[in-house]
Amino acid sequence: MIISDSGTFPYLLMCDDFDFYLDTEKSTMSGFFGTISKRDCVMDVFYGTDYHSHLGTKRGGMAFFDKKKGFQRAIHSLEDGYFRNKFDNDIKKFVGCAGIGVISDYEAQPIVVSSHLGRFAVVTVGKIANIDELEQESMALRRTFSETSQGGVNPTELVARLIAESDDFVSGINHVFAQIKGSCSLLILTESHIIVARDKMGRTPIVIGKNADGYAATFETCAFPNLDYETEYYLGPGEIVRMDANGYEQLQKPGDKMQICTFLWVYYGYPPSCYERINVDDTRFRCGEALAKNDDVQADFVGGIPDSGVGHAMGYSNAKCIPFKRPYAKYTPTWPRSFMPQNQETRDLVARMKLITNESVVKGKRGVFLDDSIVRGTQLRDNVKQLLEGGIQEMHMRIACPPLTYPCEYLNFSRSRSSLDLATRKAILHLEGSEDADLSAYSDPDSPKYAAMVEHIRKDLNLTSLKFQRLDDLIEAIGLPKEKLCTHCWDGTGCF
Repeated sequence: MIISDSGTFPYLLMCDDFDFYLDTEKSTMSGFFGTISKRDCVMDVFYGTDYHSHLGTKRGGMAFFDKKKGFQRAIHSLEDGYFRNKFDNDIKKFVGCAGIGVISDYEAQPIVVSSHLGRFAVVTVGKIANIDELEQESMALRRTFSETSQGGVNPTELVARLIAESDDFVSGINHVFAQIKGSCSLLILTESHIIVARDKMGRTPIVIGKNADGYAATFETCAFPNLDYETEYYLGPGEIVRMDANGYEQLQKPGDKMQICTFLWVYYGYPPSCYERINVDDTRFRCGEALAKNDDVQADFVGGIPDSGVGHAMGYSNAKCIPFKRPYAKYTPTWPRSFMPQNQETRDLVARMKLITNESVVKGKRGVFLDDSIVRGTQLRDNVKQLLEGGIQEMHMRIACPPLTYPCEYLNFSRSRSSLDLATRKAILHLEGSEDADLSAYSDPDSPKYAAMVEHIRKDLNLTSLKFQRLDDLIEAIGLPKEKLCTHCWDGTGCF
């Protein structure tokens, strides 16, 4: 699928959307990159956006503005390939000194609109939990939407519409913040500048970088070094900045409250990136150290579940002085990350084919395995089966965060259709015999109910032992006060 716009008047095209099966148990969010420069910036946006490919699997898009050609846009499905391959032909045609790009969890972006504020393009990262309600309000006013996303309104188009309901961009962005429940960070490309706005609670990050020719805004700071950008400024929650090739200026000061997603450090983030000036891989190393501190298991090696479990495993291995090894490897050169056959039997085969057990490492050995989290447990169960077939003697699983008990309300972390898809909730249902159990005891690592839940999950996954990170240890590993972190999926706290 490709969506492309005329160079003279931007318009919206209908986008085919399907309810694709997720071949991993954790979904993703989205990531964006934008730059404005004194020279052509097409390649900067292309590569800068590509550095966000780990954050999304569904759609990729870019938009540019050039004084002669106007707005140019292309959107591709990433279901059957990679971002950089899909846009090979587009980058030969694009021109412009300002552009934005996005790797999206599922909706087609950027959205390009013409409004009383002028023509502009917008990309978003976040989740609109009340999108159905906002859609109905728009329909009651006899408004229409041009694009669909998985059978509903495209969230980014809804954001563009909300922005255009106000007198200027700053009030329009605040209108978005006031109307939506969930989260929304965004980049707006106009004919003269880029407006950068971080979610009002700062649930996702935005960082500004500078090079010799201009400025860029990114979700992941790992996009900067190879494009010769130096990290310049971290936006605060709700902060709005206008950026051009000569600099940036604050249009709205940051708010006092922040609830940045803790899972950024545990799972989402790419190892070289920093959020709130705190490095992802350093944090994972400290998480592994914390798990080791509270553990007395005897083992022959430590291994990380690829890919995000590796940093946690290194920290554990270092603290316990147990050799770090690779009990199995992911073979992905010929499999696109999001390749999803329609047949369930074939999907299971593909998942198996991607992992190759190293029997020389595991046979007859006791291993400690580090992973970022357990969501449904399906993927981990398959991993355990393969390792047992490879001859492993003991499998001790250590999870870098607490048990996920509450579905995420603020980001598209888990796209499960029901909270009962969570391994924790299935265990609680088995123990309580009801879905209406009091969950507070199951979030307390010192309670008997918590212990019973963990033991049920251990048995279900056929593990020798299972331990989860304590929340206070995870918070200490990150280094921010708890009130600045969103921990909703573990303890049910948080606010819109």
